[in-house]
Amino acid sequence: MLQLAQALAAAKSRQDVPAAMRLFHRDMLLETPAFGTMARGLAENEKVLTRFFASFPDYDVVLQGHVADDTTLVCWGTARMTMTGDRFGATPNGRRAELPVFIQFAFADDLIAGERFFFDLSELCTQSGVSTDAVRRKLFGDPMARAGSR
Repeated sequence: MLQLAQALAAAKSRQDVPAAMRLFHRDMLLETPAFGTMARGLAENEKVLTRFFASFPDYDVVLQGHVADDTTLVCWGTARMTMTGDRFGATPNGRRAELPVFIQFAFADDLIAGERFFFDLSELCTQSGVSTDAVRRKLFGDPMARAGSR
């Protein structure tokens, strides 16, 4: 399990989508709660990773520790990435952010079948010089508009 996670970290740090895809089970589920996203299956995961690397072209992750049982692996480490473009509804400052990350993996057929990628969206926004509120509105919609529709 750890070898698969390390291989995925290396592939993602190279922004190598084809190498990452070879590690995924056909039913792969990628969840990124900070962005409110879920991608299921190989086609969706390829699209999401490609889009992620367009937004964070220098993404690099280093796994520093892990714990596992028979079916699940949890890793923690540091991700470094520079937010680019206006995908998140704000113009970033171009500085590279450094964030602690936690990643929960599930496995099937000797491949990665699930990844839950956790990081602090507010910290990413702060280091990238963008408003967390603006980014959250872009990702999740305007909570005031939703509250008014009830």
